[in-house]
Amino acid sequence: MRECGILLPIASLPSDYGIGTFSKEAYEFVDQLKAAGQSYWQILPLGPTGYGDSPYQAFSAFAGNPYFIDLEQLTEQGLLTLKECREADFGDREDCIDYEKIYNSRFDVLKKAFLRWKEQPKARGQKMEEIFGQELAEETREYCFYAALKRHFKDVSWEKWDEDIRLRKEEAVERYRDLLKEDINFYGFLQVMFQRQWKKLKDYANSRGIRFIGDIPIYVALDSADAWSRPELFQFDKNRQPRAVAGCPPDAFSDTGQLWGNPLYNWGYHKKTGFAWWLERMRYCFRLYDVVRVDHFRGFDEYYAIPAKDTTAVNGTWKKGPGLALFRKMKETFGELNIIAEDLGFLTPSVHKLLKNTGFPGMKVLQFAFSVGERSNYLPYFYEHNCVVYTGTHDNDTTRGWFESMDTDEKEFTQKYMDNPQTSPEEVSWDFIRLAVSSVADLAVIPLQDYLCIGKEGRINTPSTLGGNWTWRLRKGQFTEEIIERCRELNWTYGRC
Repeated sequence: MRECGILLPIASLPSDYGIGTFSKEAYEFVDQLKAAGQSYWQILPLGPTGYGDSPYQAFSAFAGNPYFIDLEQLTEQGLLTLKECREADFGDREDCIDYEKIYNSRFDVLKKAFLRWKEQPKARGQKMEEIFGQELAEETREYCFYAALKRHFKDVSWEKWDEDIRLRKEEAVERYRDLLKEDINFYGFLQVMFQRQWKKLKDYANSRGIRFIGDIPIYVALDSADAWSRPELFQFDKNRQPRAVAGCPPDAFSDTGQLWGNPLYNWGYHKKTGFAWWLERMRYCFRLYDVVRVDHFRGFDEYYAIPAKDTTAVNGTWKKGPGLALFRKMKETFGELNIIAEDLGFLTPSVHKLLKNTGFPGMKVLQFAFSVGERSNYLPYFYEHNCVVYTGTHDNDTTRGWFESMDTDEKEFTQKYMDNPQTSPEEVSWDFIRLAVSSVADLAVIPLQDYLCIGKEGRINTPSTLGGNWTWRLRKGQFTEEIIERCRELNWTYGRC
């Protein structure tokens, strides 16, 4: 089937409380997707974020972001009052997220809800721990312990905790579990509310014919429950410090490469355990999403290892990843895998072979197609059916912003390719949308900013920069009936409705 979808992070939804949530606006967007002839809503990772606010550096691969909990649903449960929600300062801009204000206010409001909620199980003769055991995965409960410890140690990374608990000595683990029981239960409450509200939204979307494309980073953050609680999974030394970290080598865009700093997997250990941790991770993801986009697919073939003490990525080396064995094990466990492979960038023949052997669709990004002097394989006439085409991703500028900043030669080639030398900045986004949805790709996914024809102010993220990212928000009423109808007509024209 030829299908289409829209990319919009949950955080970018409108709401009255500073950031997008699983609120009535999320349900309204599902209805808008349906009206626009869409089949998919692609989002960014849902994990709890920390310093830098990146969803790709979450505190756990098995937990949800408490910021996305809809406060008004909590008022309907009698856990909050509207006055308590509205008195909190979450920021006053409807087009931009103020993470500092949300961090300073959100947990205080949610703590009030928790104090009321914890009396409900008691009234039913039930313990909170029973609810957590029934509704939360073991890894999610471990995150709750980790989050309580982070709060106890003033939010510093586990590498700076007291040695006994940093190394998870048994006596220390027992002592802190007892000492921090109330906070652990608070974080458990947040995860229960997150999962219940997400399931309700996902069930509604599925009932309307809308499926979710989720997004998982290949790596976990060093400052995460995963790295602290399961050190054997990673390339750590005896002091639980990384021997090498993740990144990308120098290229035309960066003379020193990209130093991500994520811990690298001990693939030998994963193979010995039958990839048990990865199977649990994917099981968790397949409960959350209908389709999973796996970030940095190349890293499963070969990964770039940078000495942990280096300050640039220049001295890294390529190492062999798990290859097809991991995905065979996944298929044995889950059957057919609804996975999209993020295969962008320079790819070796072995990566192409791995992608072909898995059968996963790869990604085609139109903004990468129009370099003068070469015939990029991102040009639509190179596409096969089994791929997903995007005008751009969360790491790209909006199409209008990108077009306005192109040099003259590239802009002329782009206009010549589209046979539209008079295209304007106001209409160029629709030219590219048409190019995507008219292609042979089975699935076309368009960032909502391109349907809105907005410029660089709509960019979600600029890679390798800190600050000012992940803040863009859709304003109420911005996705108009006129745009929705134009979107539907275009998708119907090219057989995607």
